Amino acid sequence: MNLRLIGIGAGVLIILSLPLAGAIAGPDFAGRSDGKGGGLLSTFGLGDSSDSGASSASGRGRTPETGADPSPARPGPPEQPRTDADCGPELSSPQGLEAQTCVLTGEGRTWGRSYYRNTSGRGLDAVLTLMGPAGRTVQIRCAVGADDEPGLCETPRDLSAGAADGYSAVAEFAVPDAEGALLLRSGSNSPAPGDG
Repeated sequence: MNLRLIGIGAGVLIILSLPLAGAIAGPDFAGRSDGKGGGLLSTFGLGDSSDSGASSASGRGRTPETGADPSPARPGPPEQPRTDADCGPELSSPQGLEAQTCVLTGEGRTWGRSYYRNTSGRGLDAVLTLMGPAGRTVQIRCAVGADDEPGLCETPRDLSAGAADGYSAVAEFAVPDAEGALLLRSGSNSPAPGDG
């Protein structure tokens, strides 16, 4: 009885392993492809692409219409759209705040962004204003944490309404109390320190 079960089990294993053996072997022994790209080596890009029958049947190699090699894929991440930045200088205040404000443009949109680092030891308020042609203005308020980590405040990205040089951005950082003492004003068109 045990021999009979072993024989049946071995037969089932052989039958189940045939598709796996075919996948590992790839093209059949006559060199023809099964049309699926054949084999684990091909799946991982390690197969020999010199077999013209296998490569043309699996869609790789030369294109049949022109006989030209297909263009190779570019390695790395996909190319990101270009973003142009018009930034003012990095400014700092004696209270421990550093900031730089920019006007960014890309894909037909314009927005303001202020990069900052708060080492003052207390949370601050920031107001970022983007001014554009024909009196267009966008303003956003950002909370600036007291954690000494770099951060940013950014306006929404609106459709551009003219040339990039028609825009400017200003960020104002203040203490969030009744007095609202201004600690730093940073603009995209601010003069560099020492320029006057």
